Amino acid sequence: MYLDFEKELQELNQKVQQFKRLYALGDKEKERDLRKLQREFRKKAKEIYSRLDAWEKVLLARHPHRPHTLDYVSLIFKNFIELHGDRYFGDDKSIVAGFAYLDHMPVAVIGQEKGRTTKEKMERNFGMPHPEGYRKAIRVAKLAESYRMPVITFIDTPGAYPGIGAEERGQSEAIAQSLYVFSYLRVPTIAVVIGEGGSGGALALGVANRVLMLENAIYSVISPEGCAAILWKDQSKLKEASRALKLTAKDLLKLGVIDEIVPEPLGASHWDHRRSARILKCFLRKHLRQLLSKDAEQLVEERIRKYEKMGVFVEA
Repeated sequence: MYLDFEKELQELNQKVQQFKRLYALGDKEKERDLRKLQREFRKKAKEIYSRLDAWEKVLLARHPHRPHTLDYVSLIFKNFIELHGDRYFGDDKSIVAGFAYLDHMPVAVIGQEKGRTTKEKMERNFGMPHPEGYRKAIRVAKLAESYRMPVITFIDTPGAYPGIGAEERGQSEAIAQSLYVFSYLRVPTIAVVIGEGGSGGALALGVANRVLMLENAIYSVISPEGCAAILWKDQSKLKEASRALKLTAKDLLKLGVIDEIVPEPLGASHWDHRRSARILKCFLRKHLRQLLSKDAEQLVEERIRKYEKMGVFVEA
């Protein structure tokens, strides 16, 4: 499945894949033709993705082929061991949490997971965490702190689950507790918005020393659909709502909400999961090197100061 503005790219990609299947390597003439097709694909991708509006970025952030948390975990880290349960109620599969190695460094990895197949999506509640998911994240973060491990979080959720059961089990309290715990962790923390960063459900894992964002990800207080319903009571106003929310990576970098934009291969990460993971891994290494040079007090102080500055304005 590809988006309307990707049809031309899809046709070019099919030609490239067909060419690879039909012709064996070693034929120099055919290899030249293949490289020409690949150059044409890259040029067209750059042209298409460079002119997208905010709503089209939203569609890309929700793309069904876009890499999810578990894709990045398997491609970036080694020896991932997942922990389950919050020690209070149960295990929430919409949040994945555990320990792994980034190169030779042990780290805690926590992230929302939407799932691929219909069965997986149902099991993972479409990436919308329950309170037990946030309590599991807190448990793993505190464990990481006790062993002086950096914490890396992956954000990809339309928002926290708003169901009656979740509210009865303390959804808002769990999110608030997560915000508090992640604010005062005495270890380096990096948050990465890899797809859809929706409302408090995303922010619960988004308090970090460094917040990175993939170039086609979105991060917002409300979805464009919710914004259009509240402001205009009209779902045809999705494009206007997307623009007004300033939810793209470029907008958020200007506003100081994020620290760096991570480029996506071929203009969008769903074309090449492995290359997207390699690029992100380079950014994680860079920021971890910088953060590991700071002591615990510095890390907490800088993190608190970073969020205190957000939303400050001067009234003329």
